[in-house]
Amino acid sequence: MIEHAKRLGFALAGVADVDPSKWGGQLRSWIDQGKQGEMDWLANHTDLRIHPNRLIDDARSILLVADVYASRSGNIDTPLKQGQGRIARYARGKDYHKVMKKRLMSLADDLRADHPDAKFKVFVDTAPVLERELAHRAGLGWVGKHTLLIHPKIGSYFFLGGIVTTLDLVPPADQRSEADHCGTCTRCIDACPTDAITPYSVDARKCISYLTIEHRSDIKPELAKHIGDWIYGCDICQEVCPHNSPKSDAQPINDAYAPTRDRFDLLEVLNWSEDDRRKAFQGSAMKRAKLDMMKRNAKIVAQNQGLTQDQ
Repeated sequence: MIEHAKRLGFALAGVADVDPSKWGGQLRSWIDQGKQGEMDWLANHTDLRIHPNRLIDDARSILLVADVYASRSGNIDTPLKQGQGRIARYARGKDYHKVMKKRLMSLADDLRADHPDAKFKVFVDTAPVLERELAHRAGLGWVGKHTLLIHPKIGSYFFLGGIVTTLDLVPPADQRSEADHCGTCTRCIDACPTDAITPYSVDARKCISYLTIEHRSDIKPELAKHIGDWIYGCDICQEVCPHNSPKSDAQPINDAYAPTRDRFDLLEVLNWSEDDRRKAFQGSAMKRAKLDMMKRNAKIVAQNQGLTQDQ
């Protein structure tokens, strides 16, 4: 099964149990403090997030997979020209939800053929699941201080997905829980322009990725000035991470995520119609950002670059 997942192009695969989350108290506290911002859906189905065995009746185990979307050797972008806004690496290629789900459904179908009485539920950001904790249990890496999963050979530029099942999946013999290698490093914390990161926690209300992708209303000026040239998402905490530095054993990215666009022309975005937005985001995960949000982001980047309406 693990080898089958890797034949489908997944860089990593492992098996996690369905025991209750050890992060339940932290999750509830984070939500009670409102650190999810306008992402109300994160406050829903908390019990399911904490108890993965409830995702389907009689759940026994979960297969976790990772899909690499960016190369550690290519984490330095070419400089932007004035009047351009940068896109986070995860959104530069095809929509990972569709790319991963198709292969996970294929894997679930194969397992179902061998186990017709078993149940399977595929998820790629589509279920109330604490993917990073489960992936840690499955040996896919450790959760870094920026709260993203890090693998010692792959870094952190990868997506997570999985299959919860009633089967008792057996972890591979070499699967082990990865120790935390962050040590005393605080590069991600120090580099965050909005001070959104504290060790192993992110206040979404300050996070540039959240502000440019999920936050629907106006962005406070004191935060907007730190958004820099990020028009959609942010990679700063990953860019500075030493585990994302180039190494000879770096895993190649999935071809589906080959960048088709890494920036937008600000004036172009400001003049978009809704049809323009749909065409620009066709086949992309960026369609989550609505037209008014993209125009808001473009205005902020333009202001940060010192541009006026006459330029």
